[in-house]
Order: sequence, then C-alpha cells, then structure tokens
Amino acid sequence: MGQIDFADLMDFLGARIAEDEAAAKALKSSKSENVARLRDRVRADAEAKRRLMDWVEEMPRRAMANEARSRWQAFGGEVYGDQSLRLRSPVIFELVAAYAGHPDFRPEWKGLVGELKGEAAKPDGA
Repeated sequence: MGQIDFADLMDFLGARIAEDEAAAKALKSSKSENVARLRDRVRADAEAKRRLMDWVEEMPRRAMANEARSRWQAFGGEVYGDQSLRLRSPVIFELVAAYAGHPDFRPEWKGLVGELKGEAAKPDGA
C-alpha cells in the first residue's frame, strides 16, 4: 500500500463518530437501564475518540502555529510535527479499522492496521 491521505481518514472517522452519537441519541428511553447505559457509553466513547483525534493532531498543529520563527525553527517545527504525526497516526488507523464494514470505508484502507506493523503504510507527509 502506498501513501494514505491522513485528512481523509480523519474526516471518515469524524463522520462515523457523529453517526454513532446520532444513533445513541435516537435510542428511545425505556425502563431498561441497559439502554440508558448503552446510550451513555456510546456518547462517552465518541467523546474519547474526539479527544484522541485532537491529541494526534495537536503537536503538528502546535509545531506549525508560529509563523514568526526563523527558518531553522520553522524547519525543526516541520520535522518535529511530521514525526509526531507519524508516531501518533497509528491511533487513528486503529480507530478507523473498527469501521471496515462501513460503505464509505475505502478499499485502500483494508489491511491498514496489519501493514502498519510492517511499516508499509505511512500518512502523507510522514
């Protein structure tokens, strides 16, 4: 597998999280505590996934944020940001893999997690 467009993975994951939340909200209240627990767990899971997405993108964003840096600082920030994304992106690959049965899951993403273990798949820019 060649390059993976990381932004597409993030968009796909964000959309699936939103779908999961919408499905949880749509659960009708019932006398069953299990339904309420499931709804709360899905919502908590969605929030945790969003925090992980933010964490994955935090360092690259921070590294690129300061426009008034010297060329060397800018270069170092780019390298650090790219390396940080490369090290953190497997978190997103694992989360995306859970949605392999979704119709919008792209064929080129199949085997993404398995290939990561062999370092074959890398996000763009890594």
